[in-house]
Amino acid sequence: MFQIIHYTFLVYTLMLAVRILGSWVPELASQPWMLLIGQFTDPYLNFFRKIIPPIGGVLDLSPILAFFSLQLLENFLKSLFR
Repeated sequence: MFQIIHYTFLVYTLMLAVRILGSWVPELASQPWMLLIGQFTDPYLNFFRKIIPPIGGVLDLSPILAFFSLQLLENFLKSLFR
């Protein structure tokens, strides 16, 4: 169970990273694989964007809180199964 939790969070963390880095390249926005990643990650990121709105409309710091929260949740779930 420990490995399942770890790899699930690892895959989701990588998807978040791809989504965030991909948002810097406008040509990627319409790619089917990027749209699919966005369907999985945008609801999660939007939750944190409500807490920390983009600064000046362009600098989005909410992913930092999103990554931190994801790590906390993973550690909490792992501790339940130890």
